[in-house]
Amino acid sequence: MQHSPSSKRLVLVVEDETMLLTTTCDMLEDEGFEVLAAPDADAAINLLGSHGDEVGVLFTDVRMPGSMDGLELSRVVRERWPHIRILVTSGHIRAGSSALAGSRFVSKPYRLTQVSALLRQAMSEAAGDTEGAAAAVLQRAVASAR
Repeated sequence: MQHSPSSKRLVLVVEDETMLLTTTCDMLEDEGFEVLAAPDADAAINLLGSHGDEVGVLFTDVRMPGSMDGLELSRVVRERWPHIRILVTSGHIRAGSSALAGSRFVSKPYRLTQVSALLRQAMSEAAGDTEGAAAAVLQRAVASAR
């Protein structure tokens, strides 16, 4: 379930229900994604400490045990790793929640095709942002060289 990261196609899945975590990771791998798995937000932060540059998307449940829930995890990830796109899932909150600002939402139970499409879209956007950020750095370097 845990592969060596190689690109922004890496998805970090955070889910405290072991069976759902395993099933989701297996299905995403079958769809061609590289996957890291974490049972809670604390484990996710630890994984991001060593793989944050490679992760393209965080896919997290909202309700889970530990020092923070999925919404707080999303906030921390937006601050520390702004290049990571966030997909939040829950069976308890709805997409209109203001706590989801800056994240995409998919309600439980979700379909793999729905999640896979949202992940591909988020990764495509992340790749575009990376190219845009690189272009901005290059423009600043050229401007300062003049």
